[in-house]
Amino acid sequence: RDSSLTLQQLHPLRTRARAVAQRRPRDGTEAARTQAKLSTRFSAPRTKSEHKRQGVTLGRSEGRGRERERERLSGRRMANEEVGAASVATHKVVEDFNGGLANGATKSGLKTRNGGAGAKTAASDFEYSSGFGNHVSSEAIPGALPKRGNNPRRCPYDLYAEQVSGSAFTVPRKDNQRSWLYRMRPSVTHEPFHPVEFANSKIISSFNEGGSHVVVTPNQLRWLPFEVPNKEHAKVDFVQGMFTMCGSGGASSKSGFAIHVYTANESMDCTSFANADGDFLVVPQLGGLRIRTEFGRLQVSPGEICVLQRGIRFSVDLLEEEARGYILEIFEGHFTLPDLGPIGANGLANPQDFKTPVAWFEREGIQKRYEVIHKMDGALFSASQAFSPYNVVAWHGNYAPYKYNLDDFCPMNAVGFDHPDPSIFTVLTCPSQEPGTAVADFVVFPPRWSVAENTFRPPYYHRNCMSEFMGLIKGQYEAKKGGFIPGGSSLHMCMSPHGPDTDTFEAATRQSDAPHHIGRDTMAFMFETNYFPKLTQAAMAAPNIDRDYYKCWVGLKQHFDLNAVEQMVLSGNH
Repeated sequence: RDSSLTLQQLHPLRTRARAVAQRRPRDGTEAARTQAKLSTRFSAPRTKSEHKRQGVTLGRSEGRGRERERERLSGRRMANEEVGAASVATHKVVEDFNGGLANGATKSGLKTRNGGAGAKTAASDFEYSSGFGNHVSSEAIPGALPKRGNNPRRCPYDLYAEQVSGSAFTVPRKDNQRSWLYRMRPSVTHEPFHPVEFANSKIISSFNEGGSHVVVTPNQLRWLPFEVPNKEHAKVDFVQGMFTMCGSGGASSKSGFAIHVYTANESMDCTSFANADGDFLVVPQLGGLRIRTEFGRLQVSPGEICVLQRGIRFSVDLLEEEARGYILEIFEGHFTLPDLGPIGANGLANPQDFKTPVAWFEREGIQKRYEVIHKMDGALFSASQAFSPYNVVAWHGNYAPYKYNLDDFCPMNAVGFDHPDPSIFTVLTCPSQEPGTAVADFVVFPPRWSVAENTFRPPYYHRNCMSEFMGLIKGQYEAKKGGFIPGGSSLHMCMSPHGPDTDTFEAATRQSDAPHHIGRDTMAFMFETNYFPKLTQAAMAAPNIDRDYYKCWVGLKQHFDLNAVEQMVLSGNH
């Protein structure tokens, strides 16, 4: 922005950068010296004249400088550059060239800025590509994507090509999900994995028969909000503060799902997390999140959701002192938009409202040591690497994380009579092999008008072949005005009866037919599944479980008077 250079004016600079990058040093020591030299000679210019003068100086002195360095070389390799040492100079050129783009917008509209774990970043600094399931092409530096093919013999800027496959190679093309990443160093460059030092036995990914750590119950269950740990007593990040509530199936067989809750008071900083077990759908309830991923950055606030697919590395940084929320993890398939049927082509969650991050890399973390935590079959493993996993300069594909603002949901509702089934509020679904049923649905109950005439307007009393886990992001839920509070949750198992509490029923039966709005500041949601959820010890033994939940229905009394009805029928007044 400071230099206001056009791409045409920057073309000679790019050409010189590539020329320097192609002169690869012979060993790690020379790589380090070359990196230091380029850091001063190729630092970010501030004016057009500095661009020109700096390029000329680099061209004249390059030959003499290389000769002097060869004479001083000792031939020793640096231990932390065992892999990819020959490409360090190239990566430094890429980094400083990006700085030469004035830390901001290019003609393509893409941006690359500082913004690692410690950076304070405004929401306006985050850029996205709009649409659901699109094939996106994104560059943090112009020209970083190959002009032809996916993995050329030599990628632009000497980057590495790496494919991330979210589906088997041979699934039907309409279901195939994969992305190509062009990164400074490949993700395989890490030390061996070992079990993590901290034990988080509360993360469960196997709910199969014979497990002593899970139970089933037909009782209706409700939990008050889980408390966020006091930072003075324990620092807890997103991974350390995650625990499983219930689930079904297992990650090892790639079937079923799990529901987790997270509480955190610390950012992940130089820790990255990847989940080999399935896809995460994250629902923040308290405190916004800034999520760094290999594909770019997401800022997700309460009232928004994000999906982080299987295998994608990410770090969660807190925007406030505390964070709490819900996670729906699916071990099979991926989330998709539900079919609209007779609704037509528009409505519910519109595809254009989903946001995918654009390419971004962590400039100040290129040579920073990171811990990578890998979740596999519920177990956590840790490996160390000498660079940031967020070093992707460009990518293209349809397998990438995304976010969605629940305020953009366009609800459908009854305008004549009767209360519609909750499936009409489905945002995302993961279909099962049985048509019309889901491994898991994500359903939202947003602010909306209620206008049905001569109708009991709250949700009706119900026994469902599906199981329902509910959470409240903010406000009040229309079926339970008390007890079910923001940050809380409830679970109603398959065929366990549930419905409005006593006070809600009494008020709704006396309500007029005048239209009324269901809360301007409310947002409840539901994870609905065709499977039987099995509950973990962390859920059943939680100190915040509401042991008196059943009492909210105890006050429902019988209004039916058999004697009065018989007299009415006999008298013909029915």
